[in-house]
Amino acid sequence: MDRNRSRHRIQEVERPPLFGFGRINIALLAAGLVAIFVGYRLLGEGSTTAAPLLLVVGYAVLVPAGLLWGLREAADGDAGAGE
Repeated sequence: MDRNRSRHRIQEVERPPLFGFGRINIALLAAGLVAIFVGYRLLGEGSTTAAPLLLVVGYAVLVPAGLLWGLREAADGDAGAGE
């Protein structure tokens, strides 16, 4: 039985990214969600400077960056696959 196991070694297969997102995308999206959450918490406590800043950074910078990061490389990679 040990011989069969050595003959049929399981090859490690690279897992595809989650929904086409890489680690950088997920990190940026997570940072955006944390910034938004903290921004709303501070807004509820009455902050008038830090809360709006965190909300703008979360909604206008981190979440779009997380969605768009690597979009050009993915599009270039797909175009070359059909040739």
